[in-house]
Amino acid sequence: MKNIYFLFKLNRYIHSTRLKNLGVYLLHLLGKRYYGIFIDPVLSCNLRCRMCYFSDPEKRKNMKGSFKEEDLYKLADAFFHRALKLQIGCGAEPSIFPYNNTLIALGKAKRIPYISMTTNANLFSGKDWLELVEAGLDEVTISLHGLHKKSYEYFMEGASYEKFHEAMTALTSVKQKYPGFKIRINYTVNSDNLLELHDFFDVFGSYTFDILQIRPIQQIGKTNYNNFSWDRIYDCYDEIIKKIKINCKERGITCLVPSKYDIVKEENKDSGITESTYFYISPRYIWESDFDLNSDSYESYSKRTHRGKKLLKNVFHRKKSFDRDKKNLNYEVI
Repeated sequence: MKNIYFLFKLNRYIHSTRLKNLGVYLLHLLGKRYYGIFIDPVLSCNLRCRMCYFSDPEKRKNMKGSFKEEDLYKLADAFFHRALKLQIGCGAEPSIFPYNNTLIALGKAKRIPYISMTTNANLFSGKDWLELVEAGLDEVTISLHGLHKKSYEYFMEGASYEKFHEAMTALTSVKQKYPGFKIRINYTVNSDNLLELHDFFDVFGSYTFDILQIRPIQQIGKTNYNNFSWDRIYDCYDEIIKKIKINCKERGITCLVPSKYDIVKEENKDSGITESTYFYISPRYIWESDFDLNSDSYESYSKRTHRGKKLLKNVFHRKKSFDRDKKNLNYEVI
């Protein structure tokens, strides 16, 4: 499925969690693709963004490790043949990793339908962007925490506002050569930068991009920024988001945005689905704690641990908690 956003819309239209779990079980049983691989190939970052756990010195001490190039071939053989999506960069910064082109090319060789990367964009050059797309990258998500130089460099400590604009200029050029390549801007919003969204298209309207995601701040550990309350701006959220939706629709840009209700609720009805289809991989943690990359594949591990039976049980469970740091939000796709 090349248009991965169609699946997002479809997921919202299917309200039965049991039906979704049944679909996951059947796809597993029939040997089809159904899960997403979310990989941090290197546990490091060049920035110290205030809303991120990399702003915590103690957390950074434990965030170490990098895959060797030969490890990527093992990962590809073990997982890629059943993956619906490969997401590179899930908290750490992939631009530090020297083998991104190899990782992407392996994903394409294993026919993963959609390969994306999330990055702060401060280290990639125009040549780098072109090589990533030529290797097979389908989409890049650029992290943005402030629209103006002062707020951008405050929230993204160590980043350069000028380099961000250079990256958007380079990506716009790549987009002209490869129009099927998708560019997504991920704006992490909080009580102190929500109002800046009024100026979004005044600042970034000259660049070409395909998706704008408004991602409300989530508490993901100890961070330099600690204002997680929505009380001050909750009442004006809908008004500001309405303007963004209208502008995106006029420009043919896909808008991913949670409702006002979703940003404050504590649970997500699809958390069990996420747990079944979210495969996190890093140099320290490969999907499940007892998975052995040197001897296991998805099939051998599933057989050894009776994964099929576990997925079938999910069909009959009303609710299953998703035990991860981040809350999984329901995004409206406009």
